[in-house]
Amino acid sequence: MDTRTDVIPLREATKAWFLVSLQTFGGPAGQIAVMQHELVDKRRWIGQQRFLHALNFCMLLPGPEAQQLATYTGWLLNGRRGGLIAGGLFVLPGVVAMLALSGIYVAAGDTTVVTGIFAGLAPAVVAIVLQAVHRVGKRSLTGPALVALAALSFVAIAFLAVPFPLVILLAGIAGWLLGRAGRIPAPRAHDEATDGPAPLISDDALHQEARSPGRTARLAVVGVVLWLLPVGVAALLLGRDSVLVDQGLFFSGTAVVTFGGAYAVLAYVANQAVNVFGWLAPGEMVRGLALAETTPGPLIMVVQFVAFIGAYRDPGTLEPWVAAVLASALVVWVTFVPSFLLVLLGAPYVERLRHNRALSSALAGITAAVVGVIASLALFFAVHTLFDETRQLDRGPFHVLAPVWSSIDPWAVALTAVAVVLVFVRGWSPLRTLGLLAVLGLVVQLAT
Repeated sequence: MDTRTDVIPLREATKAWFLVSLQTFGGPAGQIAVMQHELVDKRRWIGQQRFLHALNFCMLLPGPEAQQLATYTGWLLNGRRGGLIAGGLFVLPGVVAMLALSGIYVAAGDTTVVTGIFAGLAPAVVAIVLQAVHRVGKRSLTGPALVALAALSFVAIAFLAVPFPLVILLAGIAGWLLGRAGRIPAPRAHDEATDGPAPLISDDALHQEARSPGRTARLAVVGVVLWLLPVGVAALLLGRDSVLVDQGLFFSGTAVVTFGGAYAVLAYVANQAVNVFGWLAPGEMVRGLALAETTPGPLIMVVQFVAFIGAYRDPGTLEPWVAAVLASALVVWVTFVPSFLLVLLGAPYVERLRHNRALSSALAGITAAVVGVIASLALFFAVHTLFDETRQLDRGPFHVLAPVWSSIDPWAVALTAVAVVLVFVRGWSPLRTLGLLAVLGLVVQLAT
């Protein structure tokens, strides 16, 4: 039972988290910036260094770090109930919006208007993912060893078909070894903000919840049961061959290997959803990401689109719309419950991780690999966006998705070039870029 005293009234915190949830556009960088502004700069609920320490801890965990940061900060302010409220509200608007957009896509996906809009959104997504490669790489590739690790990860994912979880595991081990060899620079310290009144949770007064092996074990058991219970119920009622069970098991697995944010795991999800399970057509993954980019909340919400479309097309004994909605809810559940569990389990022990050089080096290796994985995702999206046809080339250990050059789409090339200029040269936000490219795509579709 959570009996700690609230730092601020729970009702006031709930209202603040709801306001934060409505502003969480633009991916994890934008979401973290919103929390920085609201919690550190404006409300002064938490100190700058404490906020950064919490972020560093969340970066160690699989899953959406911005949502986990909200959960962690909510725990600091109001205990476990505060963490559940903060993390839940953080994703709620995106869940509702993505459910509605997925339904609209299924109902009207073949109309001229929708086709035209997606013809513009896909090139915008290519530019946005390229920007993610640049941003993450600029921040994390601080030495030649990390650059090499990123390049090797790109080759492993894009050309050797090495499983994503294995790439992440090997990158963590490589980072640890490179750290021991002194090849990874020590993380730079951050300057503490000094403007404004003292924060309610200062950088020095770190909260420590009472912890014991028994308490931790009980929380872990309850959390795991709650996490997997819906999948078990689906298997019991619908049978093991149900698409809901396949999706529940698959996305339960991805939830615990999603290091580095949504972009890092999407190449793996796209390959499995398209080529293994057949839930989506090749071009539809980029459409789903385009929808996720336009909604608040974590970008990993794209898995909700994957589940919705896959279950609608293979509903089994259920009515298609019922299957789609149930699958959407199930996948959201199995994706986010581990994030709550990991934060609430690990938060009381976070002090033991703050200055651990070995863990910092392993994280640096994983983050470097994430750059390569995101680059492979950009390649995947670009091939399917710029070309109407692709073919699989297998040469020894190399497995390459190659474009059919005669099927190049000149309009897609032109729109991608526009999106790249807007994002890299003009500095437009993802949401603004998506809006303009959707209009341009519709104009091209109507004019051709």
